[in-house]
Amino acid sequence: MTLAIYPRGMYFEEFSVGQEMQTAARTITETDIVNFAGLSGDFNFIHTNAEAAKQTAYGQRIAHGMLVASIATGLAVQQGFIDGTTLAFRELTWKFSQPVFIGDTIQVQIKIMATKAIPKMGGGLVTFEARVVNQHNEVVHKGEWKMLMQSKVRNNVI
Repeated sequence: MTLAIYPRGMYFEEFSVGQEMQTAARTITETDIVNFAGLSGDFNFIHTNAEAAKQTAYGQRIAHGMLVASIATGLAVQQGFIDGTTLAFRELTWKFSQPVFIGDTIQVQIKIMATKAIPKMGGGLVTFEARVVNQHNEVVHKGEWKMLMQSKVRNNVI
């Protein structure tokens, strides 16, 4: 039995430089931090010890940077434009600009910066500028994602 895949994402040819998208918003919870600590093994006190974190410059626990980066990519998938048409997440350049606290609500603003056809790979490379903003519209994380996206031609979509 073969399972059919029905991608809802955009194909390489549908991306254009300058195009912008925005994801839905999501609130970071204590459960997110606890689960990520267990998954990653990163139990650094700044994430998991409320009393010790009070003594830091932040005055409270902060979310793991990689947790926020992971949630950002998940929000992009949920938005649909890369769901099912991504062949590979090839490169990540990322800056943690500000802390994300328990209770902060984040969303991702995305802009297409470049496209490069790579026919031998069945699609092309799309460079996304991603900016994670909190509920105050402050940029808390930012960077570039380079993803290999499927071609319409290879997949007989056109």
